[in-house]
Amino acid sequence: MALPNLTRPLPTALFSLVALGALWMAPGLPELAAVPAPANDPACTPVERMPLEGRASPYDSAQVALAGGVVKICYGSPSLRGRTMIGGEAVPYGQLWRFGANEPTTLHTSVPLSVGGIPVPAGSVALYAIPGAGHWEIFITASTDHWGLQITPEVRAQELGSIHVDAETLESPVESMVLRFDDAGTRGATLVFEWQTTRLSIPVTATNP
Repeated sequence: MALPNLTRPLPTALFSLVALGALWMAPGLPELAAVPAPANDPACTPVERMPLEGRASPYDSAQVALAGGVVKICYGSPSLRGRTMIGGEAVPYGQLWRFGANEPTTLHTSVPLSVGGIPVPAGSVALYAIPGAGHWEIFITASTDHWGLQITPEVRAQELGSIHVDAETLESPVESMVLRFDDAGTRGATLVFEWQTTRLSIPVTATNP
């Protein structure tokens, strides 16, 4: 019989001893849950149609640990390069935008979540948006294999819901689009989008017991 994996974090030392003893004495019990995926999880690998080398919009990611799991967002990061992007020709107000560059911006989670109040099961979803001067609508879809702006009726039919988010105005412009997790706690964090002079904040909360 294989020894139990001792690398998994458990709530307390006492609980660790009790759990390990139970596994040793009862080989028929199911194995402990898998260790959450590391930061370089293959699910965050960009599509093969566009090699990473030479991309104008680098592929980036951010992750946070919540409720014993990992939540990670993967996205292409476009830059201003002297252009007006949000509210301009490239990212016009009132039209669907991929919320990044190239591949769909994808959220991977090993635990069920509430994203801005929208239930998101463990797995992978994509985000896209309709920008506005004062507020944005962010859509969450189960489709993760479409390319960029190819947000077809089939992709939209897989939407889990949408979130209305107020847009904050930044004092200084952000050159390259960034997505990150702020205010991380045991069960929740804030997904923050910043680009140009716009900041969006979306609460993300683990909903597992």
